[in-house]
Amino acid sequence: MISTNELKNGFVLEVDGELVSVVQFQHVKPGKGGAFVRTKLKRLSGGAVVDKTFRAGEKVERVTTDSRTMQFLYRDDDDLHLMDNATYDQIVVAAGSVENVDLLAPNTDVQVLFVRDEPFRVELPTFVDLAVTDTEPGVKGDTVSNVTKPAQLETGASVDVPLFVDVGDRLRIDTRTRAYNSRVS
Repeated sequence: MISTNELKNGFVLEVDGELVSVVQFQHVKPGKGGAFVRTKLKRLSGGAVVDKTFRAGEKVERVTTDSRTMQFLYRDDDDLHLMDNATYDQIVVAAGSVENVDLLAPNTDVQVLFVRDEPFRVELPTFVDLAVTDTEPGVKGDTVSNVTKPAQLETGASVDVPLFVDVGDRLRIDTRTRAYNSRVS
């Protein structure tokens, strides 16, 4: 338990039975009445940001968290098998808990957030490099800007790419927006 006077951005707390991360906090001492702490808290489960006010000195439970770099090994039905890069320990997490899991290729390093020594969230790197396995050929002379076509990637994901992209090209894809970024060699 910590006092609300000790809050810092990024702390993970358990408030009303929910895990939240402190996004912003402000200590307020009005001319009348007692001091209080105004906070913006982000729910770890859904990502919604909520405002909550605490009395100054009120106790809240701080949750121990740990972020580790792990390597994605393979997918087995609805499970992902990950290996800790430091200890070589392997864990299994549900594929449904990972956003844009279809952009995840074997041997990719991911960040795993552990809450109370249990894997809570898997975050993909911002950009991944994947090969194109199937796409229609671009038509010569079709040079209108911002025209895209669908392309199938080595992981099975489908993204929109510019007309000049061919089968076998390696592309850099933004995992947050699923958007084509550039070709890589």
